[in-house]
Amino acid sequence: MSARWIAETLHANEGLTTSFRADKILYEESTGQQELVIFDNPTFGRMMMLDGATQVTTSDEFIYHEMMTHVPVLAHGAVKSLLIIGGGDGGILREAARHKSIERITMVEIDPEVTAFSREHLPMVSAGAFDDPRLDLVFADGTKFVAETDQRFDVVIVDSTDPVGPGAVLFEEEFYRNAKRCLTEGGVLVTQNGVPFLQPGELTSSIGKFRRLFTDGSCYLATIPTYVGGPMAMGWATDNAALRFQGVEILHARFADAAFETRYYTPEVHAAAFALPRYVEKCFPTRV
Repeated sequence: MSARWIAETLHANEGLTTSFRADKILYEESTGQQELVIFDNPTFGRMMMLDGATQVTTSDEFIYHEMMTHVPVLAHGAVKSLLIIGGGDGGILREAARHKSIERITMVEIDPEVTAFSREHLPMVSAGAFDDPRLDLVFADGTKFVAETDQRFDVVIVDSTDPVGPGAVLFEEEFYRNAKRCLTEGGVLVTQNGVPFLQPGELTSSIGKFRRLFTDGSCYLATIPTYVGGPMAMGWATDNAALRFQGVEILHARFADAAFETRYYTPEVHAAAFALPRYVEKCFPTRV
């Protein structure tokens, strides 16, 4: 029997598709919200794809999850409450839970099936974090949650799919405005903003909205092998502009206090991630 290859079609409009060999299909079905498939690949390990776009692989997920989480938490330096929008695989939750100084973690996932599948087929990603007593797991529309909640958070992390299908609303200005409403003074919003080389419009749109709503709107970068086309951008928005420029010495002290090991994140990588190539800077809209 010939091997089955599963295509990622996210960049089809840009003339690029990527195929992954599926040695074993663990699950494949429409959840009613999204088309989901979980399978094993010899290079990237166990993979989950939604609507033709890779969401997580067990071989390199640590890069994305560490950088999405530790950069805002350690830049802020005093996070007590953290909100995750999306992130049904539990990777962001796992990294957030490693910070023992965080007292409350709220996770809002629109599709309970994604979390159920992840806990069954990708338990190594969450690594038991769903059982953390600090977690409040809410199955709801993240856009409604940030518009209606009375809770406030020091960091909001939006671990979304790309701006197609159900995830598109998480890139709208109304969502960002309501996310800001949920932040404590000087809090940080971090978002997934795609690969700028292939998706420059996504970054331009988000940064423009950030700069209308926040004092500081920018991004930082991480190179994740699964996501082809160059480094991935993580959107950054806060009213405390100094947080983006935390010195390495301060980051080292905070990282030492956190007292856990990482596989990608270091204070030096943290600081350098905000140094952007010229082609990425050119994605930024001119501030009005």
